[in-house]
Amino acid sequence: MADILRMTGITKRFGSVIALRDVDFDVGEGEIHALLGVNGAGKSTLVKIISGLYVADHGTIWVAGQQRSIQSPRDAIGCGIAAVQQHPELVGDLSGYENIFLGQEGERHSLFDRVDRKAMRARAEKLLERFPIEIDLSTKIKHMESVERETVAILHALKQEHVKLLILDEPTSTLTQLEAEKLFEVMRTLKASGIGIVYITHRLEEVFEIADRVTIFRDGQKVASLDTSDAAHDEASISRLMLQEEMGELYPAKAPEVATPPVLEVRDLTVTGALERVSLTLRHGEIVGGFGLVGSGIETLAKALFGAERPNGGEILLNGEPVTLKGPKDALRRGIFLVPGDRKTEGLTLTKNIIFNATLANLGRASYPGGLLKRRRNDTLIAEILEQLDLRPPQLWRRAAEFSGGNQQKVVLAKGLFSEAEVYIFVEPTVGVDIGARAKLYALIRELSKSAAILLLSSDFDEICGLADRIFSLYRGQMSVPPSRDLPRDKILAGGLMGAER
Repeated sequence: MADILRMTGITKRFGSVIALRDVDFDVGEGEIHALLGVNGAGKSTLVKIISGLYVADHGTIWVAGQQRSIQSPRDAIGCGIAAVQQHPELVGDLSGYENIFLGQEGERHSLFDRVDRKAMRARAEKLLERFPIEIDLSTKIKHMESVERETVAILHALKQEHVKLLILDEPTSTLTQLEAEKLFEVMRTLKASGIGIVYITHRLEEVFEIADRVTIFRDGQKVASLDTSDAAHDEASISRLMLQEEMGELYPAKAPEVATPPVLEVRDLTVTGALERVSLTLRHGEIVGGFGLVGSGIETLAKALFGAERPNGGEILLNGEPVTLKGPKDALRRGIFLVPGDRKTEGLTLTKNIIFNATLANLGRASYPGGLLKRRRNDTLIAEILEQLDLRPPQLWRRAAEFSGGNQQKVVLAKGLFSEAEVYIFVEPTVGVDIGARAKLYALIRELSKSAAILLLSSDFDEICGLADRIFSLYRGQMSVPPSRDLPRDKILAGGLMGAER
């Protein structure tokens, strides 16, 4: 198998922090090469060097056997390297083929070029001849499923015929298991056509299903590169290589049944077209978990309880008193905090530093009565919180945009902990978070449940079953399985997949 990419001795520093140290890496033609490592291990830095977003301080890069200098994304494209970011930005009101050829709508390149949709459709058909993927590119992006949008982003990256290496940065982080299987079929089609794929993921099971090789990073160094066929029999050894420590149990022990007064009660909550008569109760001392896929209503439920979505019916009671939440500010004032699933657009101000983001939800705690910030105290408190969450690197004055996706999620969680809320709503809390940090995060949520009411909403079935004490399923806005303890796993799963109580 001929190498598409070969890198030797790659080193990258950011001030005093060594992000990569003397790394060798290669990808063959028609190979899917997975990258594993905890947040901050160096894998994101490596792919940013490959795609031209960063420039290596030392090392050599060969592409298709020729030594190349990659100083920018334009250089990378010129070398036949394309990347699809974790959250690809597409235009919802445009069709799939219009998004693929965005910026290349006409044959000429002048201010008065007309949009030649017929030509774009013809080019899209040729692209699908190269990569026979089942997708209707005439559909608008806003009407597509998540996996279809991911496929459009991939086709956009491959529209140049000379592209031979594709970087996929956690493409399944927002996909259901069924959607991930569809994406894997797309990846196998690309592999069969000779495209090499660098695949970043935190999910070990996906590595064994789709990848040919896996390279593991830790503390900026490559610690192992293995054929997945050799590594599949021993997942524990890969975890040890990633963590350099025994991880122990992923999920903490569950809590016994509690009889404390309800902190939050939801009665027949309805949002037209999204939720229908949803009822649940949250108490101190337990975690209530809701399992549902994309479109199930879990996002709407979370936003309705946070004041970001106005219900049409039902009621919400906080400590026994009916409340009408006028907006997120009102929810925060009443002690309700939402950890959103979309951290980039709903959880963080990416251009601001970690201290700014983490203190934003409780400025009363972060400042003196006159409005002057308690800078030294804030620095100390946020540093302590993020030490628990294992932020890497622990540089609190860096902009949030400069951290990896998993580390950004930790900052959102730090903001929630700093808010000292009475009710916490977690939506997909471990998206993009590595296996080691997940264990610590689960332990933290369990500890938090002793003093606050916790609602955990996720499409990760194992996460819900492993962490929650009482569990319900949502399907198309309806509570198909009401909150209960000791439910059979197949009943929970069926409720979330088909809406049927079994």
